[in-house]
Amino acid sequence: MSLEAPHILVVDDDARLRRLLARYLVEHGFLVATAENAEDARSKLGSFAFDLIVLDLMMPGESGLSFAADLRKRSGVPILMLTAMGEPEDLIAGLEGGADDYMVKPFEPRELLLRISNILRRTPQPDVQPSEVRMGDMVFLIDREELRRADVPVKLTSVETALMTALARRPGLALSREELIELTGAAGGDRAVDVQVTRLRRKIETDPREPRYLQTVRGRGYVLKPD
Repeated sequence: MSLEAPHILVVDDDARLRRLLARYLVEHGFLVATAENAEDARSKLGSFAFDLIVLDLMMPGESGLSFAADLRKRSGVPILMLTAMGEPEDLIAGLEGGADDYMVKPFEPRELLLRISNILRRTPQPDVQPSEVRMGDMVFLIDREELRRADVPVKLTSVETALMTALARRPGLALSREELIELTGAAGGDRAVDVQVTRLRRKIETDPREPRYLQTVRGRGYVLKPD
């Protein structure tokens, strides 16, 4: 998967639909996280940056409409609303509540892809990402995928390079082990990611046992916090 793949959050209380949508979107080149309700979605939004939210309108507890309206007070992340209700007043309520687009269930997955692509195409692009991140006397040149200490190259394995690149492109954002596997192509599951992080820390940290830059976020994953 490309390091530049759009990151999508699917919010729906229907576990089967969440799994199907997530699998379908991943197969078509997206990075995907899921949430079962508004509370879960807020937790994900507090840890990760998303390019678009696919949001169910009717959920137990706080509705998607209420969640979208609250989110709009502090975020402009695009929202594609999903609902089983197709009346014009429902469409208007969804759009007035902050949705960028609206789809009625059931829908064709190909149409969902088209709607997502159209929303992303008209969404303003974020500022250009920095070309490097600094960690004490070390610098990682993102585009060149090169780690240097005092202008001397530090040798990285291919997996270490992919891991460093994934984290450096998203400084300050926690990435789960599953996301890092998707982004780096690392084999061996969660344990393999932990091993690679440990090895990378030995190369960038003064004290790998007390990491300053490549930190563990308990219950979430790992985050790079450069200078």
